[in-house]
This record gives sequence, structure tokens and C-alpha cells, in this order.
Amino acid sequence: MTIDFAPEPEYQAKLDWAARFVREEVEPLDRWIMDARGAPGSAPDIVFEGPPAEKRAFDKQVKALQDQVKANGMWALHLSKDLGGLGYGQVKLALLNEILGRSGMAPTVFGNRAPDSGNAELIAHNGTQAQKDRWLKPLLNGEFRSCYSMTEPHAGSDPGEFKTRAWREGDGWVLDGEKWFSSYADQSELLIVMAITSPDAPLAQRASMFLVPRHTPGVEIVRNVGMMHQKFGGGEHGYVRYNKVKLPEDALLGKEGSGFLGAQTRLSGGRVHHAMRTVGVCTQALEMICERALSRTTKGELLADKQMVQDMIADSYIQLKQFRLHVLYAAWLIDRDKAYTREVRTEIAAVKVAAPKVLQDIVYRAIHLHGSLGVSNETRLAQMWVAVPTMGIHDGPSEVHKVTIARQVLRGHKASPDLFPTYHLPKEIAAARAKFADLIERQVLEEA
Repeated sequence: MTIDFAPEPEYQAKLDWAARFVREEVEPLDRWIMDARGAPGSAPDIVFEGPPAEKRAFDKQVKALQDQVKANGMWALHLSKDLGGLGYGQVKLALLNEILGRSGMAPTVFGNRAPDSGNAELIAHNGTQAQKDRWLKPLLNGEFRSCYSMTEPHAGSDPGEFKTRAWREGDGWVLDGEKWFSSYADQSELLIVMAITSPDAPLAQRASMFLVPRHTPGVEIVRNVGMMHQKFGGGEHGYVRYNKVKLPEDALLGKEGSGFLGAQTRLSGGRVHHAMRTVGVCTQALEMICERALSRTTKGELLADKQMVQDMIADSYIQLKQFRLHVLYAAWLIDRDKAYTREVRTEIAAVKVAAPKVLQDIVYRAIHLHGSLGVSNETRLAQMWVAVPTMGIHDGPSEVHKVTIARQVLRGHKASPDLFPTYHLPKEIAAARAKFADLIERQVLEEA
């Protein structure tokens, strides 16, 4: 099967429109949010904090831009046709996410913001028709926000250490425990909660997922947890306590015990989307490097003419190009296999691990070349830099994914059958002489 990342002309025209639209209409929303928060250069946020009238004006503008996206057939492209989407596939979605990575607000405007996009996929794959009617359609239409509540304060995303429990009681369920970094919990109408339902079962069958309306009695938003660049109590990652929350039988999403499998399916595609958005961020950083190098002189010479600067530009270009092609390859594999096979999971893990390193290297070079301006809060470089540590831990720490990669790579190899490795030269030379012994003997006889 030929590997081809180039979209057909019709979709390329849509991408070209999206690129112009994000630059001209969506990126200014990010600046508006920064200005309203009084925090220029801070990390991108989709939460508008400003006067009520200005907030209403902002919301109207977002709605107007969303309507334009829908009119151009670019809304919520993350679902396949059988799940109610347009079925563009992962390569086309990756190419779009490369563009959306330039703006914090772009996923909201294009209807595929996290965690809503992954949650919609979960409900589409595992929900009953009644659950889809109640939650999926409004979620795809952007009528409300949703939250994925899995991480726990003491365990991170290690399922073997989860303590949140759910058990059957009467004709329903009782949910009890604490979750951490439940993004946008206080703004969401729906929380998808992972809980242990069979603590003595094999690890992969211990957990289940539940659809929990946020205003259900017993759901307590303890506080929002801010990132390192945000004020204490700010931010959007909810610390949530579930105080013996009573749920109906039909709150169960999918089969009992299928929670961990569903989580991996949800997170796998999201990792590709994150990686391709990282490509968009790094592309911005490289653009800034080049403009700075062509604009700034020192000791009577443009930065662009200095070999060490050229070295930084070349390294950034090479890293970015290699990473971009790797992400597209992972997306292509998903489209080819139509499933998260072992090979697909290996490549997804690989691009997840590579993303923070590429981001760190390119953004650091950009900051360094900008000097005092680079470490100030008067460029977007501050936004990019604070995202680096997050990239290393979201959707699971990079170290866990490296273990996955190593194990899969090792599956394709064998140990040496004896004391020396198979590539030991004396062994290879002996094998070569044995291979050509008859040829050598015939040649000797001919010349005798």
C-alpha cells in the first residue's frame, strides 16, 4: 500500500481556508483572552476572564466563527462516518490539527477541543442509543462542555493504584472517591468518570466508566488546580470529590470492566492530535526564529549570517520535519489498519515521547535567539515554553511509553543462540566462506 500524506485538491482547499481563517480570525481571540486576563504572553487558555458585557461579546464572536466553520464543512471532523462524523480519517485530521495547533481557541472554534473530542468518541463507540441521544449529539454540536475524570491525586494515571470505587446498590450504582486534573470539570455538564468496579479482577478488567451529570448530588468540585504559570486556585483542572454519588443503572458507559480498554482507545487517537498540534506550535517557533535572524544585527552582521545561528535553524528544521513525518505516518497506520493494532500503538507511543523533546529544543532556541525579549512576557514564546513539561506527562508519562516502545521493538528480535552474538565477525566470515565454498572450489579446479 502506497504511503501518501498528500490530500486530494478538494480537502487541500479546505486546509488552505482553515490556515487563513485561524491566522486572521481565531488567533486574535487568544490575544483578546490574554488582554482581558491582564496576562499578555501567558499560556493559552480558552477561559475568558473579563467584564460580563465583554464576555458576552466574546462568546458571540466565537459562535459566529463556529458557524463559519460549519458552513465550510470543517466542524467536528474527529469521528468516522459510522460514528456520525464525516470520516476524513486520521491523516486528514492530523493535517488540520497542525493548523489548529497555532491557537488555543482553534479547537473550540472547529468543534474538536479536548476533552470533548475524545469523550464524544467514547460515547459513540460504547454508548447505548439512549446515551447517544442524550449526550453525543449535543456534545458534537458544541452545546456544552464535558470532562474526562480519570487521574487521581495519589496515583496519577496508574490504573493499578486507583482508589475511586463504584458498586451496585439496589437498581443503580454508588460512586465514591477523588479525582484530580479533571479538566474543565466546573464548566462541564457531563463528567465521564473511571472507577474500580471489580478490585479483585485482572488489572485490565477492574474498572468501568460512568456518565455523571455534574449537578448530581454528591459531586463536589473541591477547587481548580492551576498550572505553574497560573495563580493559585485558578486554572481549569478540577479537583473533584465524589461523595457516595448515586447513579442509575444506565449511567454505566459500555460493559462493566471495560473501562481501561476504553480509556486506551480514547487516549491513543488524542496522542496523535496532541503531537500534530505540537507540530503547529513548533512551526510558529521556527517562523519566529527566522524572522528574528533576518531582522536583528549584532556586531554589524545579521544573526542569519552567523554560522551558529544557521546551525540552530538547520537543527530546528530537521527535527521538525522528521517529527512531522513520523506523526503523519502514525496517523496513516491508523487509517490503514482501522484499529489500534500493536504496530499502531508503538508508533503512537513513539510520537508521544518525541513531542516534548522537539518542542523543548525548538522553543528554547527561539527564546535564546530573542535574548531579553525571548524571556519576557511580550511574545508567544512564554506560552510555548510553559507547555513543555506538560507535554511530558499528559496522556501518561513519557517513560511509560518508552517501556511500551522498547517491549514492542524487542518482540521483533531474538537472543543469540550461543556465547557470541550472531553478528560476531569470525562467525559471519565462517558462514560466508561456507556459502561460497563450492564457488571457490569450482574456480580452483577450472584454473588447475
